[in-house]
Amino acid sequence: MNRIKVLIPIYNDWKSVFKLLEDIDLQVNDLKHEFSIIIVNDCSTEVRPIYDFNFKNLKSIKIINMKRNKGHARCNASGLRYIAEHEDYDYIIPMDGDGEDRAEEITLLIDKVNDYPDNVVTANRIKRSEGFFFKLCYFLHKYLTFVFTGKSIKFGNFICLPKSAVNKMIKEKSTWSSFSGAVTKLFKNRKSIPSIRGKRFFGPSKMSFINLFKHSLSIIAVFKITLLIRSIIFLIVYLFIISSNLSLITFLPVIGIIIMMILVIILSQRENIIEFENYLEDISSVDQLK
Repeated sequence: MNRIKVLIPIYNDWKSVFKLLEDIDLQVNDLKHEFSIIIVNDCSTEVRPIYDFNFKNLKSIKIINMKRNKGHARCNASGLRYIAEHEDYDYIIPMDGDGEDRAEEITLLIDKVNDYPDNVVTANRIKRSEGFFFKLCYFLHKYLTFVFTGKSIKFGNFICLPKSAVNKMIKEKSTWSSFSGAVTKLFKNRKSIPSIRGKRFFGPSKMSFINLFKHSLSIIAVFKITLLIRSIIFLIVYLFIISSNLSLITFLPVIGIIIMMILVIILSQRENIIEFENYLEDISSVDQLK
């Protein structure tokens, strides 16, 4: 029997996360493993409602309360570090708490883990549930990421990490800014399951175009050397092609590439100043709910 921690960052969406816990409790009923929940509360402004936990299959539920709002990636990283240092576990499954990561796919992850116990298993998106505009923005995000990194990243935070992988993740600086980027960088021999992006339990999606763009930049920042090489090659080829027709308009792609590189450098510097050993300073308290 493996000890599995489900890690769920949340900001205000308490109703959704409690619904997700109910779904997880039902889905793991037939799985011969021990499941516990770690919720990272990203300094929510809404008061946590009182909830009657009557779960049959979840061993424990803890809430890590952050002192300041740090964002999804930092909460995942802090949660990984906390579990690695304070919990007994064999695997960690990070999930979004709004229903877009579906509890029924935990079974698929575990089945794959049973076949490949030492590998990272990712939930690769094969279908999304959002509207046309978001799907278009997401396509552009994937295209942008692939052009500048050469990586086609089809998964988000919903993965299964064995303990050996967690130990690598918490030592990798990029984990604190891009979870999927860090996984892609560190683990080449990943396994995967097909995953359908679910619909939010309650309310509209909180992922805006700006946030999606920041997400792209965070991933690209993980592969900044690749970005630099590809950008230089592109600029040389492009300038050679337009050398006979120089104008402000023809320089727009060049300006765009330069701005992209500057933004990525800024994000990279933000990674470098994070104090890994002082991550506990971001945590105000830990509540045991069950």
